Amino acid sequence: MNHNVGYVGLGYTKRSGLDHSQLDCMDRSFKILSLPMVFRLLAQAKSALQLVPSIIGGNVDSAETRQAESPGLSKGLKNRHMNLIAIGGVIGAGLFVGSGVVISSTGPAAIISFAIAGLITLLLMRMLAEMAVARPVVGSFYVYARQALGQRAGFATGWMYWYFFVIVVAIEAIAGGRIIQLWFPDIPLWILSLGLMVILSATNMVSARSFGEFEYWFSSIKVVAIVVFLSLGALWITGIWPGSTPGIGNLFDHGGFTPLGWGAVLAAVVPCVAFYTGAEIVTIAAAESEDPERSVRRAMRSIVARIVTFYVGSIFVVVCIQRWDAESVGISPYAAVLDVMGIPAVAVIMNGIVLTAVLSCLNSALYTTSRMLFALTRNGDAPKFFTKLSKGGVPRRAILLGTTVGYVSVVCVYLWGEVVFTFLVNSYGAVALFVYLVIAISQVVLRKRLDRDDPAALKLKMWLFPWLSYATIALMLTVIAAMAILPTTQSQFLMSGLTLIVILLGYEMRRRYGSRPESEPTEPTQAEVAPGAAQPNPKDAEKPENIDAEPDKDAVIIRR
Repeated sequence: MNHNVGYVGLGYTKRSGLDHSQLDCMDRSFKILSLPMVFRLLAQAKSALQLVPSIIGGNVDSAETRQAESPGLSKGLKNRHMNLIAIGGVIGAGLFVGSGVVISSTGPAAIISFAIAGLITLLLMRMLAEMAVARPVVGSFYVYARQALGQRAGFATGWMYWYFFVIVVAIEAIAGGRIIQLWFPDIPLWILSLGLMVILSATNMVSARSFGEFEYWFSSIKVVAIVVFLSLGALWITGIWPGSTPGIGNLFDHGGFTPLGWGAVLAAVVPCVAFYTGAEIVTIAAAESEDPERSVRRAMRSIVARIVTFYVGSIFVVVCIQRWDAESVGISPYAAVLDVMGIPAVAVIMNGIVLTAVLSCLNSALYTTSRMLFALTRNGDAPKFFTKLSKGGVPRRAILLGTTVGYVSVVCVYLWGEVVFTFLVNSYGAVALFVYLVIAISQVVLRKRLDRDDPAALKLKMWLFPWLSYATIALMLTVIAAMAILPTTQSQFLMSGLTLIVILLGYEMRRRYGSRPESEPTEPTQAEVAPGAAQPNPKDAEKPENIDAEPDKDAVIIRR
C-alpha cells in the first residue's frame, strides 16, 4: 500500500511546537523526575498554598469576589453552542496531525500518555467549573486569579492567556493558508492567511451568536469525523471490515507496548497536556450565554470526558491498525490508518478535515482574545479604548487588535521564515500551563472562602477537596518542571518564562503610571450579578480591602 499519503506537513504540533527530532531523548531525560519528587510536591502543596496570596499580593477577603457581569455583552449563545464550543476549543490539528509525533516518540504506550494528560485536564476543568458555576463572571479565571491571588496574578493570567491565543491566531492562520495553498499554489501564503483572518474576524464582529453558529458547525464536522474514524477502526479491529487483520497485535508486535521505555511515556505527558488546552474557553463564553450556570455545568460534566475519549480512542485505533514506527504515522496518523484501510482520496479527505479543525481553532482564538481583552479593561488592566461595544454587544475593537497582531505575526513569518515561526511557538509553549497552574491554586483559595462565607453557591464541587486539588497542583508543577528539564521542551519553557517576565514588568508600569478609577462600588447591585450566579453575601461588605496593599488606583471598576 502507498503510505505516502500526500498530506501537507504543517510543521508544528498544536500548541506544543514539537517535531520528530526534539523528542529523541525524552526517555533518558525524564529519569531526573522521580516519583519521590511528585510525592514531595504533593506533601508540600498544602503548606505552600497558604503563602501564595501574601507572596503575590492578594487578599482572599476582597470584595472583588462578587464582580458583576458586564450588562453590555450580548446573550446570543445557546446551550447547543456551549457544548460544541467546549469540544471545538480542544480538537484541532493536534489530534489529526500532531498526535503522530507523540506516537513516534513513545510507541503504542502513547495511549497511556494521552490518558494521564486527559486525567489532569479533567481535574483542572472540574476545578474551574466549580468556580464558574459559583461565580459566573466576564473573564472567568482571570477574575478568579485576581480575587484569590491579587491584582498582579490576575493581570499576569489575563495577559498570558491573551498572548497565548493571539499567537494561536497567527499559527492557525498560517496552517490554514498552507492547506489552501495545495489547491491554489499560485496565491501567496500571506494573502491566504489574511483572507482567513478577515473572514472569521468579520463573523465574530457580527455577534456572539454568529461566532457560536460557525463554531457549532465546525465542531460538528470534527466530531462526526472522529466518530466515523472510531467506527471504521472498530470494524477493522473486530475483523468485520473486508480484508482486515483483526486483533490488537500491533500493540505488542513491534518492540512491545513500551518500545522506548516508560520514561518516554511519562515525558510525553508534557506535550499531551498542551494538546488538551482550549476546554476552558466555555467558561469565558458563559458570560454571553442565556444561562451561564447551567451551560458551564452541563459542558464541564460530560464534554471533557468525551474529549479524553476521542483522543485516547483515536490513538488506540491508530496503534492497533498501523505499526507505531511507520513513517506515515508520524506525518498524519489518521491518514495513515485510512490509507491502510483502502479509503480512496485520503489526502483530500484529511486536508479537508484538518482545514476545518484549523478554522475552528482560529475562530475560537479570535473570540477568546477579544473577550479576555474586554475583561482586562474592566479592572483597568487594559486601555479603556477596548471597552467600547457595538450595538450588538460585541467588543469589535478588541477583535480587531487580535486580528492585527495575528496578521503582523503572519507577515513576519512570511518575511523572515522559520526563525520567526520558531520564536512564536517557543514564546507561548508553556504559557497555557502557567495559566492552568494559577487556575488550580485559585480554586483552592476561593473554595475555602466559599465554604466559609457562602457554601450555598457551591452547586458543583471539586471531588475529594482539598486533597485532590493539591494532587492536581502537584501534577501541574511536575509537568512544568519536566518542561524545564527536558531538552526537547526547555527552549519553550525559557521563552515562555521570558514572556511572563515581560508581562509582569507591564504590570509594574500599569501600577505606577496607570490612571486612577473614578470610583469603586463595594458591591454590585442585584441587576449586575450574572444570571445564575449566587447573590452577594453581605458579610463580604464588612471585610476590608487590601489587595496588593496599594492605593485606589488599582481598584475594580464595575461599569453600570
